[in-house]
Amino acid sequence: MALKGSCHCKATQFEVSEAPSGVTRCTCSFCAKHGGLWAYYKPADFRLATAPDRVSTYQWGSYTIRHHYCAICGCYTFGESPDWSTGQPDFDNPKIGVNARLFDDFDLDAVPVTVIDGKNLW
Repeated sequence: MALKGSCHCKATQFEVSEAPSGVTRCTCSFCAKHGGLWAYYKPADFRLATAPDRVSTYQWGSYTIRHHYCAICGCYTFGESPDWSTGQPDFDNPKIGVNARLFDDFDLDAVPVTVIDGKNLW
């Protein structure tokens, strides 16, 4: 069943194909500053439901990941990246990391949280 989400001001809205069975907390400097909990999807399972001009993008370091946030209220909403499950970027298998804290009508406390040591991995 599809799940909707949005930033604080609702200018950026999105939808995913299903609720996550778990989320990830990354300890890298970027994620730690944002405090997001990430649910990962294939690009086909994510839909931006608002105009793209409501979304701003931040990239740094290797410019491998596109971090998106609401251009109005500043909430970090989702990111686009290659799959990193092997420790190296797999550009043939992109994924969308959605900030699960922004899901509407979803009990985030009901799913397990996996910690990724991004502080020391990259």
